[in-house]
Amino acid sequence: MLNLRALRDPIFIQAVIAAALSFSHIHDVADAAGQTGWKAWAYPISVDVLLAVAWQMMRARGGAAAWFWFLVAMAASLGANVATSGVMDLTNPPVWLRVIVAGWPAVAFLGGTLLVHRRRVEGAEEPTPPTVDEEPQEPAQGPADEWAEVADTEPAEELQKAVPAPELVTYRDAAELLNVAEVTVRGWAGRGLVQKYPGQGANGVRVSLEECRMYRASQLMKV
Repeated sequence: MLNLRALRDPIFIQAVIAAALSFSHIHDVADAAGQTGWKAWAYPISVDVLLAVAWQMMRARGGAAAWFWFLVAMAASLGANVATSGVMDLTNPPVWLRVIVAGWPAVAFLGGTLLVHRRRVEGAEEPTPPTVDEEPQEPAQGPADEWAEVADTEPAEELQKAVPAPELVTYRDAAELLNVAEVTVRGWAGRGLVQKYPGQGANGVRVSLEECRMYRASQLMKV
């Protein structure tokens, strides 16, 4: 739900004004380069979408691909702002500007497809091999041993029912659910702020999602 206080934030108002001006500049450049009508309005949308997707990937996982496409989208936006400042005659744009504007849809489609595919591949969990449950062989017990086993197991079973097992997730899953970087969750576990649990597969280490949430909440309260 949108916070009404954020609408009165000067930084938020400044960001909206800057986005509207950049949106208009990209439209003007596309229109001057021959992309008239609805196509001129589609150009700033494609630039902003690629910029937002690349920024999200940078915050979530980082990587050279996210940085590259973020800089490409930023260069397109900045170039349109400079082109409308009067340094270029948009009534008779040069040929190279027409070529760049005409080729931008293919570039934006390629960048968005690669970023979305990379996010899905990294978010996929590796399948774990099925395990075969084997019942252990129990030694023969006498009446005294059976009485001792009942006395020992009943309190333990009651304790297990009272205390639920923690929800264990990978570093990546915890980072996505808490909207932080994966390296941040690794740092919590490495410094002993949250407990590490053994797991199966390539990403063997697991952490408790509840512990991560509690530590994340404590950090936000300090801020």
